[in-house]
Formats: sequence, structure tokens, C-alpha cells
Amino acid sequence: MLYNFLVHLINPLLNLINGCTRVYNRGNLPDGNYIIVAPHRTWMDPVLIALVVWPKKFSFMAKKELFANPVAGWFLKKLNAFPVDRKHPGPSAVKKPVTILRKTDLSTIIFPSGSRYSAKLKGGAIVIAKLANVPLVPAVYQGPLKFGQLFTRKHRHIAFGKPIYIDRKQRLTDENQAKIEQEMQTAFDKLDKQINPDFHYVMPPKPADDDF
Repeated sequence: MLYNFLVHLINPLLNLINGCTRVYNRGNLPDGNYIIVAPHRTWMDPVLIALVVWPKKFSFMAKKELFANPVAGWFLKKLNAFPVDRKHPGPSAVKKPVTILRKTDLSTIIFPSGSRYSAKLKGGAIVIAKLANVPLVPAVYQGPLKFGQLFTRKHRHIAFGKPIYIDRKQRLTDENQAKIEQEMQTAFDKLDKQINPDFHYVMPPKPADDDF
């Protein structure tokens, strides 16, 4: 209920202060559950992506530190978020999203780099997609990166690529995983160029207290 309430509250508010999101290739979103994979460019992008895909609902991975505050933890859980230890993920980092994807109507959003301060793709999303038997859907966000920038009226853009299906019979060797990661990166680059051929993302400096 909180998820639904916030969608109907936040979406009109964002449209009022920043205009409607410009969405590209919505038809690439498949039926059923899937995993949206995207470069992590702002703390807002999971929310912004989930809003444009509504009424489809999502679960979210979130770093465990965000759940340290009881109020914040309660709020995040009500939004279908679950904690992940980024430095020591353990089996639950895979088991939890696989269970959600297989046993609920919730899709999920995963940022393969794991951080806004890294461009290196990691393989967790691929493993989860294979075990849950769902496709990966590449997506990119371009637009304001901080909340205050929303008031500049710089438009929000979100583009979706064609689904990437993982053969359940295929062994995820290092070579096969590297091929899928390259397919994702190629899709990200293509979507960025579709939105803006001159786009270049400038990665922010990594905070001193972020040792991930």
C-alpha cells in the first residue's frame, strides 16, 4: 500500500517540478518478471526507473547500511527493498531476489557495477537471471543527478533495450559471463547514444568513507 501511495504522490510531484520523463523503447519491456540492469548514476535512478514502468512493481537491493536506522529500515522494507552486504554478499544476495522473482509478481532492478563510483560490471545479475529464469532488460538514465537539479527543468530520459535471455543450460564460465557482460555494456552504450549522441557520463569522485 505504501508503494502505491508513493507512486501516486511522487510521480505528479516530479512531473510538476521537472516535466514528464521522456521514455524510449517501452515496448522492449517483456511480460512477466524480469531484471532491469542499468548503470548506477544517481541515488534517484531506482525510483525514477520504477516510476516509469508502473503499474509493474519492483523489489530493490539496497546496501545494508541504509537499514541501520529502524525507521529507514521499516520504510525501505515497505517499498520491497532488502539489505545486501556489498563487501561480503553471501548466498542470500542471490537467493533472496531469485525467490522474489520466482514466487511473487515483483520484478527487480540491479545495478551491475554495484556503486555509483564504479563502471566495472559484476556478475550477480546474470546469476540471478539464470536461476530465476527471467530476462535481463538493459536500461539507462540521463538527466538530473541530484534532487536540486530537478528544479532546473533539465529533462529526465530513460531508455530500455531489448531483453537479454540467459540459457539455463549454459554454464556460466568466465568466458560466457564476460560475453553477457559485454552484451549489457554494448546495450548501455547504444541506449545512451539513442537519447543523446553527445552524452558522456562523468563519474563523481568516490567518497573517502566508501570502501566498496
